[in-house]
Amino acid sequence: MTISLNALSRAQFDVSDVIRRAQGDLVGAFGLDPSECPYRIITSHSYWHLRDYGGEDQSPSLLIIAAPIKKPYIWDLTPSTSSIRFCLRQRLHVQLLEWLSASSHAGNYGIDDYVLAISEAVATSTATAKGAKPHMIGHSLGGTLAAIYGAFQPESIKGLVLLGAPLCFEPSKSQFRDALISLVPQKISEDEPFPGSLLSHASALASPNTFIWSRLIDAALSVGDPLAMEIHARVERWALDEIPVPGKLARQIIDWLYRENRFCSGKLEIHEKFVGPHGLSTPTLMVTNTADQIASLASLVPFTEKMTTKTQIIQYPGEVGVCLQHLGILVGRQAQATIWPDILSWIKCQNG
Repeated sequence: MTISLNALSRAQFDVSDVIRRAQGDLVGAFGLDPSECPYRIITSHSYWHLRDYGGEDQSPSLLIIAAPIKKPYIWDLTPSTSSIRFCLRQRLHVQLLEWLSASSHAGNYGIDDYVLAISEAVATSTATAKGAKPHMIGHSLGGTLAAIYGAFQPESIKGLVLLGAPLCFEPSKSQFRDALISLVPQKISEDEPFPGSLLSHASALASPNTFIWSRLIDAALSVGDPLAMEIHARVERWALDEIPVPGKLARQIIDWLYRENRFCSGKLEIHEKFVGPHGLSTPTLMVTNTADQIASLASLVPFTEKMTTKTQIIQYPGEVGVCLQHLGILVGRQAQATIWPDILSWIKCQNG
């Protein structure tokens, strides 16, 4: 089975984006809308904003690279399970690079452009901190983009933390990867934005256990725990917040990363420079959820074996009440109680 990606099909999914966002607004009306902590935009471009959440003077800087799919408030889902608030309580100066919704009028951007945006965000963060390099952290494809940047300009950041970020896309290393590239035809058109609901649809077809059955099981297991049910419901509301991504970026992620494994093989060209594991020389911490099929340990080890710097891997067993295990590290109560303190300790050790 393959997914039709002709103009009519994309138009249908464009409508689906609108419908799903409306459904999300309806769910949010029952008290499940995001309640993010205050921030200000300190610099921006047509396809990104750099948020600054503040922090104490002289605090170490932490630059979050959001995933280009869906909205970044998954990092700040509720006051009780907010990765951003946790970091602020640990006296870090938190900033977040947010990717804006793609449109046919806003330009068609690819991986090169996203790496350039990260470079500008790093420069701004460094200037804000009076020359101190930031630590960088990313989840999922946000982590993949952060790793690509780290291999491109490793000297510009103090350390890199990757949460559930797939790095190796070799055949047979990930059932999700193999299923996804079999579903999505080669050389998809990059002329128009790629609907977010189309990506959600493809992901569900590639791994129904991850995106359908496991979230139903999680809902059933959360019934006796009101807070777990609330977190589950808020993640479901977040999942409805579909945003389109640039067609160029979608094609490059699917073809260059998932299909051709260019990053892990050192054949990914960014601004006339080939990047790969050998170039990622900054201290790196990776966190993988053993219950997550999207970014399993098997998608990390082949990459880390080629790196020239010491890398630490933390394995997190997942937990009930997170809706999607892939998001557990960001919204899980056990993750915040047991994994995030280790992440912060590692960051502070790199800070000296």
